[in-house]
Amino acid sequence: MRWKNLRESENVERRRGGGGKGVAMGGGIGAIIMAIIAIFVLNQDPAKVMSQMAQQKQQQGPAIPQTEREKEIDQFVRSIKGSTEEIWTKLLSQNGGRQNFPPQYRIPKLVNYDGMTRMKTGGVADARMGPFYLPAEETIYIDTSFFNQMDRDLGGGGDFAYAYVIAHEVGHHVQKLTKMTDYVHSRKGRIPDAQYNQLSVRLELQTDFYAGVWAHHANEQHRRAKGTNLLEEGDIEEAMNSAQAIGDDTLQKNAGQKIQPESFNHGTSKQRMNWFIKGLRTGDISQGNTFSIDYRDL
Repeated sequence: MRWKNLRESENVERRRGGGGKGVAMGGGIGAIIMAIIAIFVLNQDPAKVMSQMAQQKQQQGPAIPQTEREKEIDQFVRSIKGSTEEIWTKLLSQNGGRQNFPPQYRIPKLVNYDGMTRMKTGGVADARMGPFYLPAEETIYIDTSFFNQMDRDLGGGGDFAYAYVIAHEVGHHVQKLTKMTDYVHSRKGRIPDAQYNQLSVRLELQTDFYAGVWAHHANEQHRRAKGTNLLEEGDIEEAMNSAQAIGDDTLQKNAGQKIQPESFNHGTSKQRMNWFIKGLRTGDISQGNTFSIDYRDL
């Protein structure tokens, strides 16, 4: 992935060091991993497990000087974030007013932190949760050590797989702007859990689609500006491997448990890959309405 030609975002805050207690449950990839472990491995309430983890106060010493690899990852995060800003600003200016898309893109903030960090609205972002988007702050929180976990535990990483993670969380921000986030969250407790899980699956698959849409337009923009594709051989396979590894069915299977579709809240591996590829191939944000399709056809 030729990401070093991308404009770096000015809306990324780098926080080094930290500590504290508390927890914030978000829609990130790491949160679903922790929930699956809690339910199917520890046989415990996931909220209780996360709360117990948060109560273990972690003290961190002075920040250790960054390695060249860490500096490069920080630059990578700023570059991918900058690209998402350019693409979504353009897309909404062209498509605003249709299908609940606003005419202007309100750029979210991204906090790149180490270990733990306090959030503006209270609580603490914890690296063990993985990347997540906090709608109340319109902020993405990410500890890039999660990329190491992707390399180690989630079917392999690679720069485009990392970019997919960031673009997925940006997709949650787009949903905040279209009010789909508010709609789904407003149903919590008002409908049976199985039905609410289906809404959550629709929400997550739509963000996978949006991640693909970003990649489509970022690649086109790079080719027009630089004469070469942004994506290189093997990049798409990286993202697909990551999407496959974090499907609800795969996570449950890898935990040695029976697959329980009624408990899914992110979608199957096949669904996640299909919606990402649809966004990547079409680049058409109007084709990502996962809420208008029969659930069996997702």
